[in-house]
Amino acid sequence: MTKTADIIEKYHKFVMPTYAHTDVVLARGLGIKVWDAEGREYLDFFPGWAVSGLGHCHPRVVSAIKKQAGRMIHVSNNYYNELQAALAEKIVSHAFPGKLFFANSGAEANECAIKLARKYGNKTGKYEIITMEKSFHGRTLATLTATGQDKVKHGFEPLPEGFKIVPFNDFGAVKNAVTGHTAAIMLEPIQGEGGINVADKEYIEKLRKLCDERGMLLIFDEIQTGMGRTGEMFCFKHYGVEPDVMTLAKSLGGGVPIGAAIAASKVADTLGASSHASTFGGSPIVCAAAIAAFEAIEEEGLLGNARNMGKYLKSKLEGLVEEFLEVKCVKGVGLMLGLDVSMECSKVVEECFKHKLLINCTQVNILRIMPPLIVTKSDVNKAIKILREAIIRTMPQM
Repeated sequence: MTKTADIIEKYHKFVMPTYAHTDVVLARGLGIKVWDAEGREYLDFFPGWAVSGLGHCHPRVVSAIKKQAGRMIHVSNNYYNELQAALAEKIVSHAFPGKLFFANSGAEANECAIKLARKYGNKTGKYEIITMEKSFHGRTLATLTATGQDKVKHGFEPLPEGFKIVPFNDFGAVKNAVTGHTAAIMLEPIQGEGGINVADKEYIEKLRKLCDERGMLLIFDEIQTGMGRTGEMFCFKHYGVEPDVMTLAKSLGGGVPIGAAIAASKVADTLGASSHASTFGGSPIVCAAAIAAFEAIEEEGLLGNARNMGKYLKSKLEGLVEEFLEVKCVKGVGLMLGLDVSMECSKVVEECFKHKLLINCTQVNILRIMPPLIVTKSDVNKAIKILREAIIRTMPQM
């Protein structure tokens, strides 16, 4: 039995089957490449659902983790933590004036945002939160209820009350859904799991105005769009509109599990002592990694690279649109791109995997392509070559 087969057998015996697995054991990663347990090399254009936004094992992050691991790994949040304070300051400096709550995941960060909105609105009888169709906010009971995809909800009823879901990019639908009980509007500026759907600038501007007029909070879920993914540190900067609450996770820690919610100054003290908590949230080791991730983006010109390589990658994908009738369009911003194809795109993903390229399929027909911020033209050219050949093999009618 191979090492891979042995590990897979143990999974079947001991690990809950909550994921649809590809039959590979990824054992090592460096930069934009990963290797499996048998030593085969892959080009990773969807690193850990965008968690490894700097690539695998970025030297700055690895060094920070090693250094902090020998000093202090965990400290209770009943005590002050120097690195948590430093990371909070760093996030605020790139975002907007406010305060942070630290957690371990995007779902936890969104739970914090939901609880904050509920408590903020409670004094005036507001508790409802409006979210968008095709959104994805997490797998806890509250965040999956907020998610605008029925497939994640089956079997978990009854679900928490107080959520309304309306079409994305439809301001009229949002406005019509608002009542005297509406506490917040929550959305992803670019829907990732929903199919790389980009919010219109006018739509975001109108949402901000509506929230201001009706005393509601505007919550941006930037768990996938944050940390330079779109060519700005945070996606909201493309719109010139600041949210009241923003949630982060995925690539925030350079690969380690961390989530965060930043609340603007006017609402930052809504959650007081004992109103919310996370035992492991903002531990010294994850804060050290996140600070190193910021430093890498700032000092290595990775925002510029995300913009430049995003344009280059998009142009190459647009070439596939011109070449193949079944490839309809390219969507997205920076290095958060989706290729809309007229077929079940999992077949293309499987074919790419066979030829050592890792990408993702979402919403049945959207190829999600999100390489790390360190990607080069050479990497893009290699990936496009594999993708093109995969399309030819899976769409023989063309």
